Amino acid sequence: MTRRLASIILPVLLAACGRGERAPEFVETLQAQRPARPAPAPEAITATRRTAIVEAAEKVSPAVVSITVTSTRQAQAQSPFDFFFVPPSPREQQSFGTGFVIRPDGVILTNQHVVSGADKIIVSLPDGSDHPAQLLGEDPLTDIAVIRIDMKGLRTVTTGKSTDLMIGEWVVALGNPFVYLLGNAEPTVTAGVVSAVNRNILPGRDQTGLYLDMIQTDAAINPGNSGGPLANALGEVIGVNSSILSQSGGSIGVGFAIPIERALRVADEIIRTGQVRRAWVGFDGAGAESLRDWKSTGGVLVTNVAPGGPADRAGLARGDVLTRANDRVLHNYLDWESVKLDLGVGATVRLAARRAGRERTLALTSGDLPTTTAEKVTILKDLQLVTLTDQVRAERGVQSERGALIFRISREMSQATGLQEGDVIVGMNRRRISSADEVRTIIQGLRRNEGVRVWIERDGSIVYTDLEFR
Repeated sequence: MTRRLASIILPVLLAACGRGERAPEFVETLQAQRPARPAPAPEAITATRRTAIVEAAEKVSPAVVSITVTSTRQAQAQSPFDFFFVPPSPREQQSFGTGFVIRPDGVILTNQHVVSGADKIIVSLPDGSDHPAQLLGEDPLTDIAVIRIDMKGLRTVTTGKSTDLMIGEWVVALGNPFVYLLGNAEPTVTAGVVSAVNRNILPGRDQTGLYLDMIQTDAAINPGNSGGPLANALGEVIGVNSSILSQSGGSIGVGFAIPIERALRVADEIIRTGQVRRAWVGFDGAGAESLRDWKSTGGVLVTNVAPGGPADRAGLARGDVLTRANDRVLHNYLDWESVKLDLGVGATVRLAARRAGRERTLALTSGDLPTTTAEKVTILKDLQLVTLTDQVRAERGVQSERGALIFRISREMSQATGLQEGDVIVGMNRRRISSADEVRTIIQGLRRNEGVRVWIERDGSIVYTDLEFR
């Protein structure tokens, strides 16, 4: 009974105390004996704020730069007869991106689409200073470009590996989204996780690059972030932020980065030679005709083999199905394109090929692209042609047996004529074209204001355009 009354009376006394009445002496004694809870030390609070993300951002930020590109957009020709013409007043436009320093003497890596068509490139360092930049080289296929500013002793990034990334580990994306709206040049930092690795993005109609084996992240990537670094929690750069999936143009948590190993390999070749040598394997694989087809897991069907090319010498034949390249399983043609994208000229790849139900292994050693080694014919400094051969046809997938491939064409001439790199000139007026020299002879023989009808093969179709020499 006594224990029960005590359990009832004590709460009443405490409740009375809570109403502002004086507590009994024994309650005050108990409260006085209770030790006071110490306030957290400022050092402890600071320690909880300094996370791995903070430290990673601090390591990478000093090497991240903002890139402003000025380019000239030429008005389109109003008539197909405008071959050589006085163009209307050009319009200047500006675009923005990001890059990061990879060498202390001012060498900067970025995306090719950031500097594409640039007339002037300005690099803004984190301290706010602006510096004109020179384009050392670009590679549209991998979407990598290298620029340089005249500076020494710059802070550089530390690079890591993309091959051992773990799904769910922290990553930090740095860049300069909407830099023209901000008052300083310090990079913006966003954090997220590695959402997936080895992502192959199905090529779009206007896509010049191949985005294969990409790192997927939910770290916010917005316009202006292109070319910036993606770093792990150690502050090591493991990718180059390149693209997002978005209907609005802003981040929806699905961003992609080029693996750093590929980016550095391409950058090193650009620095050494000014261009990237593309490996030629000498065969075509079946591509995707629909979203459903490219997800197939049956390997890569060989549809064509160039006579005398690397695949032919290795023993590969039309109808073979490739199932493995080195240690990688080939589920579909994007897996093979990824292997080929990182294949150097002269490198050997071990292939597993299935023929008539039996699988065999062969070694294929790549070579230079036929168009790279072919003799070039230059016309009026703006147009470079290559005579069509069997190997050039196999490299470019050309159906015509004779003609002249447009290997290079200036932006101005392309806009004026409608001709594009990769077009094959197969006829001029009523004459069939068999070589690049024939095209040069016909153009040099045109009189002022004389028109010529040019027949070309483009994307497997034959079309024509009427041009006039002025």
